[in-house]
Amino acid sequence: MKSKKKDNELDIAQQQLVKEQADVEQAFLKGVTTLRDLISPSSIEIHSSHFRLGTKYGRTLYIYGYPRQIYTGWLSSLINVDEVLDVSMFVYPVETQVVLKNLRKKVTQLEASMSISNEKGMVRDPGMEAAVGDAEELRDQLQVGAERFFRFGLYVTLYADSLEELGLVQHKIETMFGQQMVFSKVASSQQEQGLNSSIPQMTDQLQIRRNMDTGAISTSFPFTSADLTQENGILYGINMHNNGLVIFDRFSLENANMVVFAKAGAGKSFTVKLEALRSMMIGCEIIIIDPENEYQKLCEAVGGSYVRLSLNSNVRINPFDLPSVIDVDDSDNPLTANLITLQGLIKLMMGGTQSGTALNPMSILTASEEADLSQALVDTYARAGITADPLTHNSIPPTISDLYDTLLHMGSSGPNLAQRLRKYTTGTFAGIFSQQSNTEINNTMVVFNTRDLEDELRPVAMYIILGHIWNIIRAEKKKRMLIVDEAWQLMKYDDSANFMFSLAKRARKYYLGLTTVTQDVEDFMSSKLGRAIVANSSMSILLKQSPSAVDVLSDVFKLTEEERKRLSNFPIGQGLFFAGQSHVHIQIEGSDTEKNLSNTNPQIVDKPLVVQNNDNGPSVSSYINPDSKI
Repeated sequence: MKSKKKDNELDIAQQQLVKEQADVEQAFLKGVTTLRDLISPSSIEIHSSHFRLGTKYGRTLYIYGYPRQIYTGWLSSLINVDEVLDVSMFVYPVETQVVLKNLRKKVTQLEASMSISNEKGMVRDPGMEAAVGDAEELRDQLQVGAERFFRFGLYVTLYADSLEELGLVQHKIETMFGQQMVFSKVASSQQEQGLNSSIPQMTDQLQIRRNMDTGAISTSFPFTSADLTQENGILYGINMHNNGLVIFDRFSLENANMVVFAKAGAGKSFTVKLEALRSMMIGCEIIIIDPENEYQKLCEAVGGSYVRLSLNSNVRINPFDLPSVIDVDDSDNPLTANLITLQGLIKLMMGGTQSGTALNPMSILTASEEADLSQALVDTYARAGITADPLTHNSIPPTISDLYDTLLHMGSSGPNLAQRLRKYTTGTFAGIFSQQSNTEINNTMVVFNTRDLEDELRPVAMYIILGHIWNIIRAEKKKRMLIVDEAWQLMKYDDSANFMFSLAKRARKYYLGLTTVTQDVEDFMSSKLGRAIVANSSMSILLKQSPSAVDVLSDVFKLTEEERKRLSNFPIGQGLFFAGQSHVHIQIEGSDTEKNLSNTNPQIVDKPLVVQNNDNGPSVSSYINPDSKI
């Protein structure tokens, strides 16, 4: 008996010990903070039209109505809005056979209703006719497997610090939806279910859904690339999707080429000038071809070199110049490359071709004339002591006058070619391109102005300038930008268009970014070479366009319907910014100083400027403006 009693006492003692250990463990666990404690609100209150999580107020909306057509990216404005919100999407696939059966019944009902209305002489119902057409089209797509059918639910939960602020956020979101004919409602008396449907726990407790096919539901996917910000680069403007900054380095892309398309007065020159000014601040040299004298103010302000080309100026550029130094890895012989360029130039001087048609039928060179011209160019260099041997390339190069003499003393068609070239040697256009060069590109900004050139001489001048610039670029690799304004003038001629295309393809190799600026979009894009230049440009800026140009650009840049509509209605300074595979809606902004330097509006009065110089050369200077904050 005593042994049994001792066993009972031992069991009781063990039970008490286990209980005490459990109490201690429980007390310990109460003092441990779990992940649930960290993410859970301090309290939750559920009301009919809102809920409260701790100190935050929330409200869930559901989408119940959509327009007849919906476009890709319609949710991007919601995804990028500067508010705190949760967006939940629920997609439920539906069996195709079930949908076909229901559509058959629906079409039968609609057609019966239309037939009864016709028999009674009632006015036709366009809405019913559209519904029948949509249903029949969907039946055809489902039958061949081109489409699938889904049930789609979309819920948005908003958060704010007060009920008043919550109301403002709700109005903002509803307005955003209403602009696209998308209708939403507050989940009245279902705020708890709405909250549960919005948080990431995979439960659709609201179960408010809309029928959608594959095409419609694909537009709702929020995979929008609306952020173009890098750690390095320059400021291009403000991202209109989320009010962020578009900071980008064009030299980080596959190539640094860029095209800028805009109608007159849309802000393309202002945009290009801002980029040039800001690029100089990070060590990039700028070369500009200015056909309208728009860059003089900016060039003088930064202490650049302004080269005014005209028959009355003292500036001379020799198209026979060769690069002084060629990279050892360069597979092109500089003489051979320049001979090819010169052959295109001489053809252009003798008449050239415009849009594939000769300007003058008599100016077309025959095969024998082209052969004679090619041989004359080689002989002209040889007479100056320059051959394919690179050691001879430091000799003084010949000029067009030397080529004229060579042609004049050649047999066959040489004298005839010489006479056609005579106006550039001793005739009307003599001097500017028939003497040794006296201009050097040795400044951080160099502007070539061609405004005062005669119309007949301008395409030739731009061709020669590009060739001269190209030789300098090949001589020494530096980070440079070449801006060709009003590029459509070059694209009118086959030879100069080919030169521009070659420049766009080879610029990356020499650390050059080519910027092509034009307002005549249709003419530029009508040629294969114009489209090829766009294809070889990793960056593009599309500002406001004329309605006729929208269709052309939409096809090239694969714009959505919404972007097509915006493109012809953008205010000044707004547009689409493309960088690689991403693009955003951008607002171009500049400081007061930058606006004074870059604005070409004739109504703005010029203000005196101050050019500052330091030990490192000229720096960016500003106009005297007492109101400026810069």
